[in-house]
Amino acid sequence: MRLSGSITALATPFTASGEIDLDAWNRLLDGQLAAGTQGVVVAGSTGEAAALFDAEYDTLLRTAVERVAGRIPVLAGTGLSNTAKTIELTRRVAALGADAALVVTPPYVRPTQAGLIAHYRAIADDGALPVVLYNVPGRTGGDLLPETVAELVSHPRIVGIKEARSEPERMAALLELRSEEFAILSGDDPTACRAMFAGADGVISVASNVVPRAFRRLADLARAGQRDAALALDARLQTTYDFLGVEPNPIPVKALLARQGIGHGLRLPLLPLSAAHAGTAATIAALVAELELESHESLVA
Repeated sequence: MRLSGSITALATPFTASGEIDLDAWNRLLDGQLAAGTQGVVVAGSTGEAAALFDAEYDTLLRTAVERVAGRIPVLAGTGLSNTAKTIELTRRVAALGADAALVVTPPYVRPTQAGLIAHYRAIADDGALPVVLYNVPGRTGGDLLPETVAELVSHPRIVGIKEARSEPERMAALLELRSEEFAILSGDDPTACRAMFAGADGVISVASNVVPRAFRRLADLARAGQRDAALALDARLQTTYDFLGVEPNPIPVKALLARQGIGHGLRLPLLPLSAAHAGTAATIAALVAELELESHESLVA
């Protein structure tokens, strides 16, 4: 399996009463497929995995696998703070039909780099699924360093990394490890275009929940080296990137999805978007609709 292009870290829609909204989930999946999204992540941090009960997690993943029906890869977030529990969850999602496990560095416990090597090797050795490393220090409290990644890339079951640090130096160091067996994926929307210009295989995006066609187009342009067109589109997406950072993810993206008729809110301790940002949300929602229409017309042409 080779991961590339525009991959969406899916949000999880809830009903007004706080239950999983399977109708909205199916419409979100169908919209992603219609827009040309090249992979999806179920129950990552954007999907509020920590707020999902086991049965809900399983239902979301099973439904996604059935809906996608092999057309694009389905990744499942399985990273937990303990190695044995991560292995157990990875086995569970394998049985449900996931194509790969997206495994964030263990949150909160802050293992050493040697501990990270042992953690990821143990998960990969178990063999349940191909493993995509995920580094997002701002959320986990630990940083998976490039030299540590270099110790892991030779494992045949470790197939890529989602890197959410934005520094060009970090991406450059990881790109030295890229191969046909190991994909480099940006996990930072505002710098994803730059990363793909530099040679990254694609992006695992939050923004593509609401602008899936625009992100597919951005990935196509950037990976093809069409710099002027890619930079122009990326510049138009900048205000959307900015809005998605006004409060912790996935609060802003779920506010935009709600305006698209997909979902009604979040689970505590996350609250809906603050009233102070409502006006901006309306403006961004209009921009998103415009970008999606233009990108659809461009792809059709």
